[in-house]
Amino acid sequence: MLRLALTLAGLSLPLAAPAADWPAPIQALADQGLTIHERFEAPGGLTGFAASAQGREVAVYLTPDGEHAVVGNLVDAEGNNLSTAPLERLVRGPQDAETWASLSDSAWIPDGDASAERIIYVFTDPNCPYCRQFWQMARPWVEAGRVQLRHIMVGILEQDSPRLAISMLAAEDPAAALAAHESGDPIEPLQTLPRRWEMTLQENHELMRGMGLYATPSIFYRDGELVEVLQGLPEEEQFAEIMGSPEP
Repeated sequence: MLRLALTLAGLSLPLAAPAADWPAPIQALADQGLTIHERFEAPGGLTGFAASAQGREVAVYLTPDGEHAVVGNLVDAEGNNLSTAPLERLVRGPQDAETWASLSDSAWIPDGDASAERIIYVFTDPNCPYCRQFWQMARPWVEAGRVQLRHIMVGILEQDSPRLAISMLAAEDPAAALAAHESGDPIEPLQTLPRRWEMTLQENHELMRGMGLYATPSIFYRDGELVEVLQGLPEEEQFAEIMGSPEP
C-alpha cells in the first residue's frame, strides 16, 4: 500500500528535542535540515536517533566514539530492519495521529452508521467517476454497518465541482444529498453559495494540498496505530484491507 510523505501544512509534527542535547554529528545533520525527534537504544554500541526529512522517517546512528553518524536503516544478521519499529513509534506514530485529527476536524459528509467500528476518510469530488465507483464498491461494508465513510468534499475537477460540493455540504441532509448524487439522482445545486461554505470548501482544498494529494478519491484508513493513504480507485483485492474485513 502506498505510503505518502505527508508534509502537512498547518499541522505540527512531533517536537524535536533541544538542539543543545545533540552530539556534534547529529547537530550537523540538524543544521542541514534534518529534524531530530528522539534518541533510542541500538545494538552494537550505536545510539539511534529518530529523525525526519520532508515528512519521511529517517534513522541515524551515532558511532560509539561519538564522532561519526550513519544515516540509513540498521539490519541484523537475518536481514531484519531494526529501524522500522523505533521510527514508527517515535516519528510516524505521532505524525499519523496529527493527520487523523486533521481529517476528523475537516468538513466531511457521513456515509454509514456513526457507530461503525471502522472509519475511513475519503477526499471526494462530485464529478469524480472513480469516487462514485469507490462509493458503489464500498456499499456492502457500509450497509452492513461495519464501515462509515467520511467524505471530505472538494471541488477540483470540473467548473461546477465547487458548487455541487457546497450544495451537498450545505444541504438540510448532507448524507442524503451525497447518496442521491452518487446513486445517479442529480441534486439541485444552490444558485447562491453561502460565504461560510465557500470558506469551508477552501479549507478542505488547503488540507488536501497540504497533504501533497493530487487525485480523488484519496482514501485514509487505519492499520493498527498507523494511517495508510491510497490515491485513486483501489484494486478489488485491496478492499478487504482498506475496509478492515472481507466483504460481508
